[in-house]
Amino acid sequence: MQDLLNLFVKSIFIDNMVFAYFLGMCSYIAVSKTVKTSVGLGIAVTFVLFITVPVDFLLNKYVLSPGALSWLSPSLKDLDLSFLSFIMFIAVIASIVQLVEMIVEKFTPALYNSLGIFLPLIAVNCAILGGSLFMQEHELETLGEATVFGLGSGIGWFLAIIVIAAIRERIRYSNVPAPLRGVGITFILTGLLGIAFMSFMGIKL
Repeated sequence: MQDLLNLFVKSIFIDNMVFAYFLGMCSYIAVSKTVKTSVGLGIAVTFVLFITVPVDFLLNKYVLSPGALSWLSPSLKDLDLSFLSFIMFIAVIASIVQLVEMIVEKFTPALYNSLGIFLPLIAVNCAILGGSLFMQEHELETLGEATVFGLGSGIGWFLAIIVIAAIRERIRYSNVPAPLRGVGITFILTGLLGIAFMSFMGIKL
């Protein structure tokens, strides 16, 4: 339990997808103009990571890893399908994103319209693929660890976009130099927040 809690906290604050690895920056910059739309996209990204990382963990463990198909037949113990990881992970992500898009359109059409093209673009959000690849790279051993890591990574991305959206709403009333308005000041703030999040590197529960 302690290890799962450590993994959860680490994936939110220390290995934050935005502030540690700068993944998912396209939608992070484009949608973070208001807190309302940022909350919607953040929840969608969190849900997709929460589902896709454990699904990709099972896919990796029982299909793609070297010898993973030995449970089907002993003759397949030397088969290595790891070269298919990218395309299989992306197929799972695209399927889950399509499901999320249909749910959002059905139940919250106003949010669906405000998110626009960035909702289906979650499928190519590198933070989503990064979650599955980091899961594979860190060699997580159980489905529980993969689920906790996916949820923590999603919450970390959600936290990042909410923080920058709140700041961007406030700096509209600040005297920002003309050349830095918009994307320029957002990148500067993101860098400063990344430095601030480095202070969490000593956390261990």
